Amino acid sequence: MFLNEKRSRYYSTMDSTVSFKNQDFTSLRNHCLRSGRLFEDDTFPANDSTIGQRLLSERNIPSLEWRRPKELSGTESPHFILDGISKFDIHQGEAGDCWFLAALGSLTNKLELLAKIVPTNQNFTQGYAGIFHFKFWQCGQWVDVVVDDRLPVKSINRSYLFVYPRGGTNEFWPCLLEKAYAKFHGSYSQLHYGIMADSLVELTGWMVTKINLKEVSPNLFHNLKVAEQSGSLITCGIAHASNNLDNLGLVNNHAYTVTGSAEIILDTGREELIRLWNPWGYKEWLGSWSDKSLEWEKVQRSERIRLYRKKEDGEFWMSFKDFQKLFTIMFVCYQYPMVMNEEDLNNGTWSQTPYKVQGNIMQDNSSEPVEGINAVISINIQPHQNGQMMPLFEVYKIEHQFHDLHNPLNPIYFEFTSPIKGKNVMSRWNYTESFHLVPGTYVVVPTIHRQLKIFLQIFLKHQTANSNLQESFKFMNLKENLPEFQNHENIFNRYAQQDPDINASQLQNLLNKEFLKNKQRKFTFDECRSILALMDVKVNGRLDLKQFEQLWKKLIWCQDIFQKVEKNGSGFLMHSDLWKVIQKSELFLGTSIIRELLDLMVFRYGDGDGKIYFADMICFLIRLETMSKAFHNLSRDGRGLYLSKCEVRSFPFYLNAWKLQNPGPSLLLTR
Repeated sequence: MFLNEKRSRYYSTMDSTVSFKNQDFTSLRNHCLRSGRLFEDDTFPANDSTIGQRLLSERNIPSLEWRRPKELSGTESPHFILDGISKFDIHQGEAGDCWFLAALGSLTNKLELLAKIVPTNQNFTQGYAGIFHFKFWQCGQWVDVVVDDRLPVKSINRSYLFVYPRGGTNEFWPCLLEKAYAKFHGSYSQLHYGIMADSLVELTGWMVTKINLKEVSPNLFHNLKVAEQSGSLITCGIAHASNNLDNLGLVNNHAYTVTGSAEIILDTGREELIRLWNPWGYKEWLGSWSDKSLEWEKVQRSERIRLYRKKEDGEFWMSFKDFQKLFTIMFVCYQYPMVMNEEDLNNGTWSQTPYKVQGNIMQDNSSEPVEGINAVISINIQPHQNGQMMPLFEVYKIEHQFHDLHNPLNPIYFEFTSPIKGKNVMSRWNYTESFHLVPGTYVVVPTIHRQLKIFLQIFLKHQTANSNLQESFKFMNLKENLPEFQNHENIFNRYAQQDPDINASQLQNLLNKEFLKNKQRKFTFDECRSILALMDVKVNGRLDLKQFEQLWKKLIWCQDIFQKVEKNGSGFLMHSDLWKVIQKSELFLGTSIIRELLDLMVFRYGDGDGKIYFADMICFLIRLETMSKAFHNLSRDGRGLYLSKCEVRSFPFYLNAWKLQNPGPSLLLTR
């Protein structure tokens, strides 16, 4: 993960561009021009690995050749762009990448965004070197991807395997853009099925709202028009097992682009229409308001001229009622969130705080949030080899008594607090959750592996456009120097040496190498045996992964306390510090202890000079927690007991009574 950066630095990052695989387009092209050779991309070679084995097997693809556009155009010269860019330039091929092409079709109407994705100063004449480049958005920045212009075609007739130029145009920007996107994800096979939310984000850097068309409000059509007028990209899809879709001219498990909406007044009343485009470039809706429908004869001539086109190009109108009935999902992509089930999308103003973060606390001091959804949090993750891992986070409300902006939040707090649930949109590389939050203090906690690159954005909706996000919300880091909890399984497996559990010697080696700083006293074997006995509920002298997970949480909690109380980085605590440790621990232990008992604990756990090292404190707090649980179970009112010196002397009796009711290992072994 990235660490926090200042807000001012973020905006320059959003406009910055990095080279994919460190391939600089200008340098590579100039080198090819000087050498007189056309570019051949060794990082995305012209062979089956670029196609991908899954796609080759599923489509039963015959032998292939790789040809450049000048070889495929015959007697006419190829064009990169001819008469501008249009969605009708796109025709889907063998790859099931309609989820990408539907988003691309919507993008063709957004010239400013399109110019960022498709640099237009490229051609097959001046400066041609067989190399082209395109840009995609990922984790807060644009990534420039270069490709050579060799395209896969079937050997038998040189027909295109993937996206192919519109008939008679020899216009190759869609084919080369698709190739760059395949390289961006690893192969053409990686584009064979996907999620529209991912392609929408990677083509824009914007937010995506998902609408379940079976659970919508009566305001959906109105809000769809508002979203359309605001410049949103809108796509939709069908995902159900209806057998008669083909007879209706629709394709199951397929993505479409929403290209327009209209409201027509007829003698029979008002009719709401939606216009869609099929990335295949053909096969259109055959029902009411289709190209061949008689309903168009009932429309005023001026409206018919404005809306009606009878052409087999994949674009068609249908009634919004039929659309809701037959389609299952719709995605709206815009710079800010759009809550499509609200009565008025213009109610309130969204503010944005984007960060590359590990975790943030967000405090609301003075904002007046609108009703309904007023906070949207989104994480974008860099694609990785494991495929379907979801980028996730959790949101917690921090109660006033635990809120201190000057100190990091204790990680153990999350063990005793439930996260706030919102409405989420999930895909392979993006996770967005919408909330209705009351004014207060909240923490956003990413729950993915530290080594994955993520980009987090927080959107907040206020009543007026004058709301100042920086004044209403403050941000600070969670504790970053504690051992990473998400790594505990990898650490355990490394020391378990393929066994399902670890012994005291392995635990000692693990703790001393993975947890302690150089200046801290090491864990002794006896201390680790004592810790193991306290955590070992199976009474076999070993810890399995589940038990170790609980221990690891306690260690993080204890180290956080130790670092807060430790003075001047000395590596140990003194007698007087132990009381501070208890004060910071009582929330989690549920037990209060008098000072006389602490004096006894110093003699037991400190050295001859009264110094208490981290390993000593671990044994003390874990054992104290165990005592607390035992006394809590014996307590009549369920609130636990206050321990006095007299009760300490009687403690073995209480412990033995507890053990009779709860057979198990001894909980208070001496070191």
